[in-house]
Amino acid sequence: MQNLLKYLPHTFIPLFVAMDIVAVLPIFLSLTQGYSVEGQKRAVRESVITALLVGVVFIAMGEVIFRILGITNDDFKIAGGLVLLVFAILDLIRRDEIPRKAAGNLGIVPLGVPLIVGPAVLTTLIVLVDHYGVSVTVVSFLMNLMIVWIVLRKSAAVVAVLGEGGIIALSKVMALLLASIAVMMIRIGMQNIAGRGTP
Repeated sequence: MQNLLKYLPHTFIPLFVAMDIVAVLPIFLSLTQGYSVEGQKRAVRESVITALLVGVVFIAMGEVIFRILGITNDDFKIAGGLVLLVFAILDLIRRDEIPRKAAGNLGIVPLGVPLIVGPAVLTTLIVLVDHYGVSVTVVSFLMNLMIVWIVLRKSAAVVAVLGEGGIIALSKVMALLLASIAVMMIRIGMQNIAGRGTP
């Protein structure tokens, strides 16, 4: 319990930044435009359940896949950090784009995957599990999904308070923080590999 409380901020914040619910908000409103209140609630429920299942399966299977492929955790830290860095840079420089209406069940795709839980979140989950353990990472993941659920349920009110400019500004700050976390992952991975290589 003591370790859980000690490391919770270290796992919660990177996942919060990687999920970037602020950037998902306008996309969610665009995709669910014209939906009834009940339809929006169903989309939120399905998206959060989908994100939860994908994240948990990835946490459970990640280490097995590593062993099969002969990938070390430090290899993944460096590769994952590079991927996160690319995502962060793209988020910082891209223009705001409104996606077309999704066909089929949008609560699963694209909301659940890849908007809520995409490559950035999955990479972060695996790195955090290696660094801090499964328990604290899963708790942080569940807490972030709860925040996602609340924000999406109250999406119209949140957008009204923040405004379009506020949402864009917060999203860019999140992207900058994600880039910093990515650089940290790369640095730790390289230091660990260099440390093993020294006699």
